[in-house]
Amino acid sequence: MNIHEYQAKKILNRYGINIPVGAIAYTPAEAKRVAVNISPKGPWMLKAQIQSGARANGKFIEKKAGKLGGIRYITGRKDVFEEAEKMLGSTLVTEQTGSKGKSVSKVYIEQHLTVKQTFYISLVIDRVIPCITLLVTEETTNIVDAVINKPEKILRINLDINEKIDNGQIDRIIDFLKIDKKYAQNLKQFVCGIHKAFIQLDSTMIEINPVGIDAKGNFIALDAKISFDDNALYRHKDILKLHDDYEDEDRVLKAAKYGFQYREFNNGSVGCIVNGEGVALSIRDMLFETDEKMDCFLNVKGGVDKDKISAGIKIIMTNPRVEGILINILGGFLRCNLVADGIIAAASEVGLNVPLVVRFEGTNKDEAQEILLSSNLPVLMADTMQDGVAKLLKAMKESD
Repeated sequence: MNIHEYQAKKILNRYGINIPVGAIAYTPAEAKRVAVNISPKGPWMLKAQIQSGARANGKFIEKKAGKLGGIRYITGRKDVFEEAEKMLGSTLVTEQTGSKGKSVSKVYIEQHLTVKQTFYISLVIDRVIPCITLLVTEETTNIVDAVINKPEKILRINLDINEKIDNGQIDRIIDFLKIDKKYAQNLKQFVCGIHKAFIQLDSTMIEINPVGIDAKGNFIALDAKISFDDNALYRHKDILKLHDDYEDEDRVLKAAKYGFQYREFNNGSVGCIVNGEGVALSIRDMLFETDEKMDCFLNVKGGVDKDKISAGIKIIMTNPRVEGILINILGGFLRCNLVADGIIAAASEVGLNVPLVVRFEGTNKDEAQEILLSSNLPVLMADTMQDGVAKLLKAMKESD
């Protein structure tokens, strides 16, 4: 589950992380009132609240929103009203939203702070090692490009689940970013705060981009993103209340209706159907090493019938960005033959116009394979997850 920037900042502030003073607004008039309450004379930052990164470089579809992006520097009270009026109700397109973009229903106004240095920091789960990974870099604009093409600009610190941040790791960050060593204790409090939040809240990602360092050596979260493990939300009722249905795409809501989890990344061409989010993310990691990327995945669960399986599979099959589908099912409570029947039912309704590779393992595996092989569908069978990825990439290349 993802939340908005303003929600993430409030959570991090509870863990001792400094944030600019800010508040949410749903109308231009409310935005102006909020701005004056925060700082009578300004300046302020006005931020569109959609669950997406790269908002500053985004573009609005509607002309009335102007040519500026989703994060704007504001100096006058009148400008707060006018710029909020432009944003609210408009559709912001970023590199992460896809061409449809997302409608802005609220804006966040916060005090503009002057800082002398900025950097990127995040905590994520590396499912290959596996471990928690701390990433740090001076690059604050194109992080994905830095990770892929400029690995020397990324400091990576792998942490065991029970490992705490120590002084040696803080020293590595200070040296890497060339931060004044007299701020070491402030940095340690900052990093330990986000690490504690990550562990206690069952987070899968905390990203602060950028972190600002002011003249007094305070570390401030100027932006924030937090993602949570859906499977652990039952332990965090307060977090679950932050879920914004307005942000969910139609496909997300359809999947939830059938008891499935659907997630979009909006920057790839491969769709996956799995039973286990970890499997999907492992496949995504494999694809990162190739020319293809995962666009979306559907996480199906046991205890459902063929019709629900079919309905879930159709969500992937009808996604116009998907140019190849990989299905990886580890049969147990969810029987492989049930998934095979669902594949055939879905294909008979919406058609199968892209390469499809299927890997079954576990309960009723042989029966499921026989069902598909005798169906006359152009399905390729795989023996392992790695084999499935390789066969799908080859089939997609041949179908171009």
